[in-house]
Amino acid sequence: MVPKIRRGSRTHGLLVYLYGPGKRDEHTDPHLVGSWDGFAPDPGRDTSVDPDPKATLARLAAALDLRVKQAGTAAPAQHVWHCSVRIDPGDRTLTDAEWNAVARRLVHAVNLAPEGDLDGCRWVAVRHAEDHIHILATMVRGDLRRPRMNYDFKKAQAECRRIEKEMGLRRLNPGDGTGAKTPTSAERFKAERTGRPEASRETLREAVRQAVAGAADENEFFTRLREAGLRVQTVPLPSGDLRGYKVALPGDRNRFGEPIWFSGSTLAPDLSLPKIRRRLADGNSDEAAPTAVGGCRTDWSRPARARRDATEAAEHVATVLDGGDDEAAAQLPAVGELLDAVAQTAPAATRAELRAAARAFERATRSHVRAERADTRAVRAAARGVIQAGAALGRGEDGGTTAMVVATLVLVVLAAARWHSARGHAQQAQAARLTAEHLRAAYRQAASGPIQALRDQGRMLGGAERQKYESTIRTALAGSSLRPSTGAQSDALLATLAQAEEAGYDPEVLLQEAIDLRELDSADNVNDVLVWRLRRIAQLPAHPSDVHRPYAGTGRATPAVPARPVRAPAPAPSFEPGRRSPRR
Repeated sequence: MVPKIRRGSRTHGLLVYLYGPGKRDEHTDPHLVGSWDGFAPDPGRDTSVDPDPKATLARLAAALDLRVKQAGTAAPAQHVWHCSVRIDPGDRTLTDAEWNAVARRLVHAVNLAPEGDLDGCRWVAVRHAEDHIHILATMVRGDLRRPRMNYDFKKAQAECRRIEKEMGLRRLNPGDGTGAKTPTSAERFKAERTGRPEASRETLREAVRQAVAGAADENEFFTRLREAGLRVQTVPLPSGDLRGYKVALPGDRNRFGEPIWFSGSTLAPDLSLPKIRRRLADGNSDEAAPTAVGGCRTDWSRPARARRDATEAAEHVATVLDGGDDEAAAQLPAVGELLDAVAQTAPAATRAELRAAARAFERATRSHVRAERADTRAVRAAARGVIQAGAALGRGEDGGTTAMVVATLVLVVLAAARWHSARGHAQQAQAARLTAEHLRAAYRQAASGPIQALRDQGRMLGGAERQKYESTIRTALAGSSLRPSTGAQSDALLATLAQAEEAGYDPEVLLQEAIDLRELDSADNVNDVLVWRLRRIAQLPAHPSDVHRPYAGTGRATPAVPARPVRAPAPAPSFEPGRRSPRR
């Protein structure tokens, strides 16, 4: 059950709309289901006094506005409180009596007309569709004072959650006031009229979010907005410093021909200029960010190398989130930036799912938890590196590293869902879980080629080699609850262990390091997660087409990477990829 609250000043005008045909003749049988005293005239049904519905509507408007006129200048300018309440499409149809009970509970909950208060505000509830009602109240009490209406939306939401439970309706997650404002009906209708797939507000929110991703400073942020084709207007203070900014879509104008501007704070709570500045400061310390250990092969593309850095940074964030500390709150917007960066530069096959994932995760980036010692340099540097490296191809090393980073991001957003759930953030946790579903779909598209090629190579291993590496896996997982797939499903993992040994690693030590890096219980496919961890740690190519290449003029196979000494088991690294200087 979803309440939507607005304020206005035209009682009669709103009643005309509620009892009219609607904008597309969608209103059917408009009638009252409740009123402040139970005896209000009903323009839809009451013809006993006056057969003219317009006259009855005028009498109803006059009755609602009586105290407003009596109060005179003491009445609020926006004296109309309008709340639409809609049930889920899958819910049963409520009766008029049930809707009356809903309306009475809501005007009581927001302190408009408390039960038993004879001086409560006047209100009516109009039903002109099966699935919702409109509550109209005038905000002047019988004693001609204004009602105390603090936090009316929050109180209405809480009452709707109780009504859902008691009436057996679909129970929605409670909000906490950190969600972005949804488009108004007028904005949605305008998008339909002009052929846009969504309201301008939503398009602008995504564009601003993408411009923030990995931006080094305020100037770069505004430059990216303009490069995205948006109209940008800065709002200066008398001192010359910037107080804020506004954005508009080209061609999006009001009836006077003026651009329709949206400030950052109206797009989302965390897109105001002060909050963007704080995020840039948290992610761009004067100290240089640590650089990657070991580096990447120089013959790999820039997008592939950037995705490897991003994978390692994401692994570290997942560990921080699993720690359960409130300081992890600062990492969530940074993860959102990384998702935006990967989505912007993704191969065409995975771009749609990754963009949907980035949009879904936006709700999971905001909560009332504040991190006091925020340091997001690592993840923001990774996002910046991904954007500066440019678009990745869907094949070869680019495609393989896309699968690598997406597989890790699945575990990161699931860790975020657990972090939110532990704090009772139901909407954010649900958004993170929805993000994981989109990422899983993107992973299946990105990984189908490289994983299948690895399985083909695994099937070519001799019987003795297979037995040796299968024994290595069993030994590494002895005593744990993890059970990787066996048979053909393990071929990619076996091939990876064989290639790691060829590169100079001890397979047992390397596999144990990959397992100990962080938990694997939330992984859908333990084999695939271990494959990508091993290939990243050992610097093996993400796409097996690069594994065996002959030395020039020799015909001998070259190792995937230069051999190096066997490493001892190590704890989960606190790696933070190095910052790259901007191209601009």
